Amino acid sequence: MTYDLLRATGAQASAFHARATTATICTHLVHVPARIARSARRITLHLPHNWPWQHAWTHLFSTAHGPAD
Repeated sequence: MTYDLLRATGAQASAFHARATTATICTHLVHVPARIARSARRITLHLPHNWPWQHAWTHLFSTAHGPAD
């Protein structure tokens, strides 16, 4: 089941990650070097500057999260 979820995640993130191995997907998209901050009941994820996989991760997040109501 984990393999299938990682493959689907890679396919949604980018064309490069659609063909990548599961170890690469884990390294690039799952093990995110980020900092979580909370303020006023809102959670903020601070991603690093100039992170090479930022666009793939934000595309994956916006696809999975869907439009805001």
